[in-house]
Amino acid sequence: MRRAIELAKRGVEAGDGGPFGCVVVRDGAILGEGWNRVVASNDPTAHGEINAIRAACAAEGTFSLAGADIFTTGEPCPMCLAAIHWARIDRIVYAFTHADAAAIGFDDSAIMEQLRLPAEQRATPSLAAPPELRIAALEIARAWFARPDRVQY
Repeated sequence: MRRAIELAKRGVEAGDGGPFGCVVVRDGAILGEGWNRVVASNDPTAHGEINAIRAACAAEGTFSLAGADIFTTGEPCPMCLAAIHWARIDRIVYAFTHADAAAIGFDDSAIMEQLRLPAEQRATPSLAAPPELRIAALEIARAWFARPDRVQY
């Protein structure tokens, strides 16, 4: 956690983004680290956790970080939480909570509320494509699933 805090401080001092640093660790070794670079990269997905997961996966040569823990200065937002689950990370350790983050201006409660709504009622509506396009997309998905050489993830 101390390293995650150092990374958050580095990012804040550089003006890269918010106070979020993160490390992915397995068996006491750091596999990847990152900090919030939303402002520096003009990328709204460049959160500390995402950057640390990308670095760890690149270093390990895999998309699975099973057996690893993630240490992050702030409780993960919905996007980062989803990425942590997709990466199969075993445990999350965070320093400050969603409520703490909201108190300093990083309030993701509106996103959490949107996720609870049916897709068609969200502020950014989600609409299904016409049936013929659904069929075309499903044909590709089924073809991928039928491949004997596909990598399950």
